[in-house]
Amino acid sequence: MQYALFLFEDESTFFSLSEDEQMAIVQEHMAFSEELQAAGAYVTGVALEPAETARCLKAKGDIEDGPFADTKEQMGGVYVINAGSMAEAEAWARKCPVHKSGGTIEIRPVPDYGNA
Repeated sequence: MQYALFLFEDESTFFSLSEDEQMAIVQEHMAFSEELQAAGAYVTGVALEPAETARCLKAKGDIEDGPFADTKEQMGGVYVINAGSMAEAEAWARKCPVHKSGGTIEIRPVPDYGNA
């Protein structure tokens, strides 16, 4: 089964770090991705630009700057992994650099709709 690991952190904390410190975090994510790949668990992953670059399409069709959630954390990326159970997906999430730096990881099963 596939699981999505949505990564949430306070962007201001990351951007307050030196370039070397930021690159060290990027290297940690690359190592995590390599570990997932070596285990056959990696499906895909993407990092996102800062939330201030996002736009939201509203139901009435308007495009607005956003997102504007009442939270101090912003979604910074997502991994999609293969795991045999939620417990296994949780174990992978515990290894993710975001978890180690105090961020939040939302773990959500990805439904399989076949070739729909």
